[in-house]
Order: sequence, then structure tokens, then C-alpha cells
Amino acid sequence: MAEDYPVKKSDDEWRLQLSPEQFRILRKKGTEMAGTGEYDRHYPTKGVYNCAACDAPLYKYDSKFKSGCGWPAFFEEIPGTVKRYTDSTFGMKRTEIVCANCGGHLGHVFKGEGFGHPKDERHCVNSVSLKYHPDENVESK
Repeated sequence: MAEDYPVKKSDDEWRLQLSPEQFRILRKKGTEMAGTGEYDRHYPTKGVYNCAACDAPLYKYDSKFKSGCGWPAFFEEIPGTVKRYTDSTFGMKRTEIVCANCGGHLGHVFKGEGFGHPKDERHCVNSVSLKYHPDENVESK
């Protein structure tokens, strides 16, 4: 990622902080297997999902919904917390989403699927890219 982010660490520094699976997904743009993530079927009644790498808040509990896709799905991020990039890998055009604070790969956004949310978007996020905090404070920890 060519963009500059507030949190800057070398791959070696990230490897010390993250599990091998977190490093593969957050720093190398990997994907966890569908239906295996800790937050796929997690529907709390309060709280915030933060970036697992830098702990920046990304999604409020009430933007999460059941999509049946096998990954946590959100219809909108906390404003200013997620950046979007065109991803042309695998012979298709998708919108990649990353943490605006550290550049960690979160997943992809899909539009026009008809889930009935105001933005008609599905943020398909890897569970391993997230860390759930049960309090409703959206300030960075």
C-alpha cells in the first residue's frame, strides 16, 4: 500500500505483535476460510469492533448484520476509519477495505446486493482483522 498511515511499523515489528494468521491477513492481504471466524455469528447488543493490529475503532455493533456470506458483515464503518482501494486480483474488480490508522487489510466491500441497508453495502471483513470491545466507547485505546 503506497499510502502513508499514522501507525507505521516494519514487517518485523508487525510479526512480533501479530499471530502468524493475523500477519498473513492484515499485512499480506490474506483471507480466512469462510465460516471459521470468531465474529461470523457474533451479534452483540452493544460494543465496537476495533482493528486487531492497532486497536483503532472501525465498526459499531449496530452496523453488523447477518448476510450468510461466512464472514462478519457490516453495512457501514465509523466515519473516517476505513479506506477503500480498487483490488483487481483474481481477474475481478473489487473494493478492498483497510484500516485508515495502520493500513491493515480488513476485507472487501460489495454493493447492490439488496440487504435493505441505506448504503446497500456489505463490508465483508475477516474476523482475524477485528477485536471486539463490549463497551460502546469508540475512542481509540
